[in-house]
Amino acid sequence: MQLSREDLLKAFERMCLIREFEDAVHEEFSAGNIPGFVHLYAGEEASGVGVCMHLDDRDNIASTHRGHGHCIAKGVDVAGMMPEIFGKKTGLCGGKGGSMHIADLGKGMMGANGIVGGGPPLVCGAALTAKTLKTGGVAVAFVGDGASNQGTTLESFNLARVWNLPVIFVIEDNGYAESTASSWSVSGSQTERAKGFGMPATEVDGHDFFAVWEAAREAIERARAGEGPSLIHVRLKRYYGHFEGDAQTYKGANENEETRANKDCLMLFRRRVGEAGLLEGEELDAVERSAKQRVEQCLLQAKAADMPTEADLLTDVYVSY
Repeated sequence: MQLSREDLLKAFERMCLIREFEDAVHEEFSAGNIPGFVHLYAGEEASGVGVCMHLDDRDNIASTHRGHGHCIAKGVDVAGMMPEIFGKKTGLCGGKGGSMHIADLGKGMMGANGIVGGGPPLVCGAALTAKTLKTGGVAVAFVGDGASNQGTTLESFNLARVWNLPVIFVIEDNGYAESTASSWSVSGSQTERAKGFGMPATEVDGHDFFAVWEAAREAIERARAGEGPSLIHVRLKRYYGHFEGDAQTYKGANENEETRANKDCLMLFRRRVGEAGLLEGEELDAVERSAKQRVEQCLLQAKAADMPTEADLLTDVYVSY
């Protein structure tokens, strides 16, 4: 199945928007303008967008503490995300969630999650709802390689298979979890582990949007057809550290620079569509400029937005049914 020109432009737009958003957050956090803590997704754009291009508002995703990219890939509005990260009242969660807890249930974004391995059980619940109500929806759990050893993740594999749930587990393996090589900390390959639970599994190059897109298409089509869960092991590199301020001493010399020069997903996407004659360089340049301008505007609005007041303190604490 081939992507249309409109789909290609949409994919590139979302990847550029993630990159510009994350670079802007990096600069603002480094300048001391953002409260709390941030974990950035730059370099991993092809993974989130390659998966979420197949999803719509009936589908749900659960993210990690590195959730900005997944939000944007799922279609969450950056104009609401930026003030949320700044802790402002106009943010998606009223400034109460911040970077690690952005959520937009209307877009099927169940939330970024500060608990490692916290997302897989949530998507099992969302998938069970979709299956029970026969909505045709699927649920996707994005987890890092560090979460792949968590009991919550492994039990979710088991639950999804036993109940034949429409779930896709996407393991974004940056090679280090937080700072320990996954080749040392993870026993066996992710695909073999998934097959031990009776799930189809595949491994892809996470810098190649088209490889991720194709693997996600197959897994999501199986899930929608009632054929149960799948796992996609995405190997990739991120450009910033585990958290902002991370010295990244666990990485090899010039590793980030080499990845940017040879494996950057935006560069590879441009090269692929250009060589195939699908999009012109000028079109892609315009998309990049538009993404930059959009993020700059969101940043100005977020800085000018009001902080929550004392009256907002106890709102959203209790739920009335």
